Amino acid sequence: MYQQEKVLPYNSSETKGKQVTRMFDSIAKTYDKINHFMSLGIDRYWRNKLISSLAPYAEKQNGGAEILDIATGTGDLAILEARKLQPKSVKGVDISEGMMAVGKEKVEKEGLSDVVSFGYEDATKMTFADDSFHIITTSFGIRNFENLDAALLEIHRVLKPGGVFGILELSEPVTFPMKQLFKIYSHTVLPLLGRMIANNKGSYDYLVHSIEAFPQGEVMTEIVKKAGFSSVTFKRLTFGICTLYVIEK
Repeated sequence: MYQQEKVLPYNSSETKGKQVTRMFDSIAKTYDKINHFMSLGIDRYWRNKLISSLAPYAEKQNGGAEILDIATGTGDLAILEARKLQPKSVKGVDISEGMMAVGKEKVEKEGLSDVVSFGYEDATKMTFADDSFHIITTSFGIRNFENLDAALLEIHRVLKPGGVFGILELSEPVTFPMKQLFKIYSHTVLPLLGRMIANNKGSYDYLVHSIEAFPQGEVMTEIVKKAGFSSVTFKRLTFGICTLYVIEK
């Protein structure tokens, strides 16, 4: 078991998956506003960097790529993929129906309902057939998985040979002074904003501790390779606050 799998939103007797579902359902309606505010809008830049990394893989697919966005939340990445990658379809999946309900409203407003759809899926035991998708993505959600190894094996299973898996995840900066500044910000400002804006300090305490516990960089690369992927590259963004992984099957 990895350290982030032991970090729980509520520290109750429920499984991590059930606690994460309950946490995101509770903040679904304010999630987008808080997320953009806390990152000063930089999360949009990070998603665009991921899209740029995926574009060469999408362009190879005649008729458009079939894309799976795991831990899709309110659908920001799925919507961006539909706009910029000209896919055949984007399937956004999550364990939080509350978050996806917000996503569905956004997709309808954007007029993308013919491309983007949503559905409940547990990343550790998905219902899709082997080799179903050209591209799989997840943004700011992989550290919430109840069993990282099981999820990576499932992602490998449903990704087509030659396909790509892109990850965006929050991370701790590794160099001075950003490492020290991020520590101060994450342990003081983030929980305070969570309490003030969302009336949910606990969710943002969980955010901080799960970021600190999640394997990063070279360690994450070895974990991914263990699941059978052929190559993994990563790049730290914005002084290491976020890490982008591009993984090929």
